[in-house]
Amino acid sequence: MSVRLAVFDCDGTLVDGQAAVCDSMEVAFAEVGLPQPDRNAVRRIVGLSLLQAVRQLVPEAEHETTLEVVEAYKASFRATRESGALREPLYPGIRETLHALRDAGWSLAVATGKSDRGLIATLAANDLSDLFESLQTADRHPSKPHPAMLEAALIECGAQASDAVMIGDTSFDIDMAKCAGVAPIGVAWGYHEPAELLRAGAVSVANAPKQLTELILAR
Repeated sequence: MSVRLAVFDCDGTLVDGQAAVCDSMEVAFAEVGLPQPDRNAVRRIVGLSLLQAVRQLVPEAEHETTLEVVEAYKASFRATRESGALREPLYPGIRETLHALRDAGWSLAVATGKSDRGLIATLAANDLSDLFESLQTADRHPSKPHPAMLEAALIECGAQASDAVMIGDTSFDIDMAKCAGVAPIGVAWGYHEPAELLRAGAVSVANAPKQLTELILAR
């Protein structure tokens, strides 16, 4: 029997972490002496690996400066998490979607620009740790839209690309799915507009988790 696999992005798809991302990026830029980044620009790079994200925000910066921003961001985000102030709540209805898919026999995985430590902490904080069979992060793979982390999830779960879907809120997720030969499904509650996801090649865009569940189970 073939394995049906649903691979989820994290930030902007499973959880709403934009405030923490924007706050930590502002702290990092200030510590390095760079002008404050536009919050909308920061939201648009959520999903990329941290180094690639900073490069997009300040393409003119020297490599050393970019690395300093990356390390300052990590320190700020870690301090926020350790202080107990970090808030990355699940989007309403996501927990029900994940359980409905599991109950229907789907395997679940995550492919995210987060670090291993960050993803594990986020899943634990939202009581999701036991739901996923494969966790792929930017610590071990090139940044999206490179298909490496999605291909690794397929191998780890024993699934074929034709039996999998990639669910995400950015064009990076859609492009990654297309590169891996996996059907891309967009979600409308994240960081890129639905029209942008459709232009990138999403087969459909869900307006709410309940609709997402129906789209996946109908495949």
